[in-house]
Amino acid sequence: MKDLRTVILAAGKGTRMRSDCPKVLHEVCGKPIVGYVLDAAKAAGSLKTYVVVGYKGDLLKKRLDPGLVMVRQPKLSGTADAVRRVAGHLKNYRGDVLILCGDTPLLTNPVIKELVRKHKNSKAICTFLTATVDDPQGYGRVIRNENAEVIAIREDKDTLEHEREIAEINVGVYCVRSRELFGALRRIRLNEKKKEFYLTDIIDLFHQGGLRIETVTTEEPVEGLGVNTKEDLAVAGRVIRERILKDFMRDGVTIVDPATTYIDADVKIGKDTCIRPFTIIERDVRIGDHCVIGPFARLRPGVRLGHGVEIGNFTEVSRTRIGNKTLMKHFSFLGDALVGSDVNIGAGTITANFDGVRKSQTKIGNGAFIGSDSILIAPVKIGNRAVVGAGSVVTKGKVVPDGGMAVGVPARIKARRERG
Repeated sequence: MKDLRTVILAAGKGTRMRSDCPKVLHEVCGKPIVGYVLDAAKAAGSLKTYVVVGYKGDLLKKRLDPGLVMVRQPKLSGTADAVRRVAGHLKNYRGDVLILCGDTPLLTNPVIKELVRKHKNSKAICTFLTATVDDPQGYGRVIRNENAEVIAIREDKDTLEHEREIAEINVGVYCVRSRELFGALRRIRLNEKKKEFYLTDIIDLFHQGGLRIETVTTEEPVEGLGVNTKEDLAVAGRVIRERILKDFMRDGVTIVDPATTYIDADVKIGKDTCIRPFTIIERDVRIGDHCVIGPFARLRPGVRLGHGVEIGNFTEVSRTRIGNKTLMKHFSFLGDALVGSDVNIGAGTITANFDGVRKSQTKIGNGAFIGSDSILIAPVKIGNRAVVGAGSVVTKGKVVPDGGMAVGVPARIKARRERG
């Protein structure tokens, strides 16, 4: 949308995480926390995104999309001060500003889209996201008058006695008209208890000015979870993992036991593929149709599997491309390999891809047969329809020709298979 910009608040250190890593860069299912928030902004149609950074801001700049505008908050003086830092970038802008917290990875694209849509259709000055929870302690309460109109957001430490039982909380997502937003920010006063400028104070200011305020209530209160501790990180991981697995199952992937299956956020899996229990599939993995993975398999980043591939129990594959109908069923490791179609990888096969200085590639041609307990010391090349005998060690730099055979320790290379 040409009249929507996004501000993501990501300046906090995250003291309760007990970590040197900025809070928003901690990963959930293979993606930084703030990555999910950025996805939500993109899905809402935001034309440009401004990320307010503070603690280790240079690290965020390195990790995030260079197309984002990074705005520094030199001193952590509260959320209102953080948004105010963007004012210079939007001084001639008259559209809407979507404000998101960088530590809320459970926000879903549909609820953000709904918030923006309601804001535009209602012509409100501000529309913000709320949730109704069983235990509101620690959250800002949404204060309404007798006509159910929002009049304020009261932070937990500032609530009055009769307000503490209010179950409707502020989730921390706002869509606000830019001009009125920055006008209100200039009028916010320092909160004496926390010595911060609260963004939530804009609601009271808008109400006092007789301006229209709307809300959207999410049906899933967990969407508003901010990740502040390692325990929160684990909760977020569980929720997102469940979402990932449900999406795959809806698309025709068989997940035998979701409780023991871990798949990262940007993985792609084809239909009629079966993922067996205790399997870990990390980011940047692509799997074709009709494959069988696991049990007890690990696919690391950079793996590409064709159709009909089988990766069995106690196997690991990393930065490797495998062609259609290749089998690797037991106790094996492939790293930095290029494997053709219809290949048999025998139990206990290892590609020794690292020599202590650099990693090298192993190439295995179509129809090759790699016997059990083989070690391929990269770089090596195994030709089409070639055979590596069980227990053989193919040493660095060797080439087994098409139809050839390698047998022994170290392996002796024969030009062609011997036929009886």
